Formats: sequence, C-alpha cells, structure tokens
Amino acid sequence: MAKGYWIAHVNVTEPEKYPDYIATAKPAFEEYGARFLVRGGAYECVEGNTGMRHVVIEFDSMADALACYNCGQYQKAAKIRTGASTGTITIVEGVE
Repeated sequence: MAKGYWIAHVNVTEPEKYPDYIATAKPAFEEYGARFLVRGGAYECVEGNTGMRHVVIEFDSMADALACYNCGQYQKAAKIRTGASTGTITIVEGVE
C-alpha cells in the first residue's frame, strides 16, 4: 500500500499565534501516525514561487492522510492556522 503525504508551503503572518496551531494539531497527528519528514529548516527555491515554511508529513496511507486532515481535531487546528498564516496543503499518494 502506498503511503500518503501532506505537502505544505506556509507563510506565517501571526508568529505569536502559530504555536497554538501546532499544539492543537498535535493530537490529530499522533492519532493518525504522522511522521514529519520536513518541518521548516533551510531551503532554496530554485524555480517558481513558494511559501517561507515547508512541511512534508508522511502517513501510512492516503486514507490516513485524508482522515487526519478531515478529523474534528485537525479542523479545529486548521481554523487557528488560517488565522495565523497563509499557504497551501496538498495531500498526495506516494509511490510504492
């Protein structure tokens, strides 16, 4: 079974509020077995436009990745995130 991934590009606009998002999202990530492969850090944009913060999260399956995003706990966190940042999240299926 192919793994599922969240790929996010984020611009934090309210840095004092963003830690609340991280704390609120943590239980959902733990419940669905999320593994952070990339979470911020140094980067170099070599083509196109992108956010300032990059995140890649691995899940055991596409179904788990979607279930985590759609669960009530994460949606509560997402409301905080959208008030503290702008960006994109794409959920993709990995290669087997």
